[in-house]
Amino acid sequence: MLKDAILERGKALNQDVLLVDSFLNHQVDVPLMKAIGEEFAKHFADKGLTRIVTIESSGIAPAAFTALAMGLPLVIMKKQTSKIMNGNLLQTTVCSFTKGTQYELTVKHEFLPAGEKILLIDDFLASGEAAFGVLNLVQQAGSEVCGVGIVIEKAFQSGHKRLVDMGMDVYSLARIASVSPDSIEFAD
Repeated sequence: MLKDAILERGKALNQDVLLVDSFLNHQVDVPLMKAIGEEFAKHFADKGLTRIVTIESSGIAPAAFTALAMGLPLVIMKKQTSKIMNGNLLQTTVCSFTKGTQYELTVKHEFLPAGEKILLIDDFLASGEAAFGVLNLVQQAGSEVCGVGIVIEKAFQSGHKRLVDMGMDVYSLARIASVSPDSIEFAD
């Protein structure tokens, strides 16, 4: 279902950017997100997980359906702080590949207590900077990331290898080998 959606509705803007806003991160294909959540739940079922974590905003839909399928709470890490975000905060700086900017990834410690077994769900994996930001915050909290579920991985970039080299269980539902305005090729 996901690969069909990518081929039918995805648009490669150039060799680095795949636009999937028609079903993943602007308009959401709810039946597809339900299937994605169920697939992640099946793959990570034996990890003893206690929480699902994602980064606002594009990871929320697949993470919410994963949390629902697994019966676990969902924690959304924020890219911006606000006046109501105060108290005991955990923060780290992340460089966004897509936007070419930096942001402060923030989570309230009360929603990420020590001793948790965390599953990170995100929409894309490219260089892995967002995932490493989450890993940093989870370590600051005294918890452990036990798996990383990715909807679309840019296999031609370094993120997957960097995470696997750290011993992470990385499960990507669609691995893209290359993109161009004329074609989208999947990796094995």
